[in-house]
Amino acid sequence: MMLNQSYTLNNGVRIPSLGLGTWFIPDDAAAQAVRDAAAIGYRHFDTAQAYGNERGVGEGVRDCGVPRDELFVTTKLAAEIKSHAEARGAIDLSLATMGLDVIDLMIIHSPQPWAAFREGEHFFEGNLEAWRALEEAYQAGKIRAIGLSNFEKIDIDNIVQHASIRPAVNQILAHVGNTPAALVDDIRHADMLVEAYSPFGHGEILRNATLIAMASRYGVGVNQLAIRYCLQLGMLPLPKTANPAHMRSNAAVAFEIADDDMVALRNIDPIADYGDAGMFPVYSKNARSR
Repeated sequence: MMLNQSYTLNNGVRIPSLGLGTWFIPDDAAAQAVRDAAAIGYRHFDTAQAYGNERGVGEGVRDCGVPRDELFVTTKLAAEIKSHAEARGAIDLSLATMGLDVIDLMIIHSPQPWAAFREGEHFFEGNLEAWRALEEAYQAGKIRAIGLSNFEKIDIDNIVQHASIRPAVNQILAHVGNTPAALVDDIRHADMLVEAYSPFGHGEILRNATLIAMASRYGVGVNQLAIRYCLQLGMLPLPKTANPAHMRSNAAVAFEIADDDMVALRNIDPIADYGDAGMFPVYSKNARSR
């Protein structure tokens, strides 16, 4: 079962190969979502300061009935935090908000504040200051692994060339119809795991006729095809849902996509429009990594 499998990060920490994303799950519903997922077998939960649901995720982790050392919790330092003092305070606030003694993985949510996402400024010094705070928390035992999100090669190089601790992951927008091959190669060359958020393209690929037909041939749903695609590329997908039936379906991916179908999926026409999600910076046409 996929929920029993894991990757090993570059510091030796093991991370479950499939996680539950929690973006857009309200704080008052997050605890139940985590409890439901844990009962199904999920052991990896992904939240962020920006999601506004760390409290609920932490509550679910604490009272889901699964020993804490069997669970993996990720959160993200808010994209706007680009100073050492702010980052230190925010790390401690996440621990307190979730009610946890340790965070398994904490990552910088974006190299730029969202209002300046992909607009030219890279905030090199600010990211190094935030990274220094993460390194200190890691060395103090508050965090088991530290990493990045939405970082492109130039931003990754800035951290790697100046850091004492190499980032363990880079979490990026990656799915059928948007697989930034060059960036994925850059991340792996830096000895980091690629995490794929929005593996369903914010739901847009679930309506794709080509994918529906291919999924039917395998006797699976498009959601399962999309998750399996990420896994076969060696990425860690983070599908978001609060629906237990969808959680079960997303985890039922014990099948193999044939090589020729993988090639077809790699070369499928890119998503041109993410619909209403296009208002968010990461889905903007001008902001997507290639």
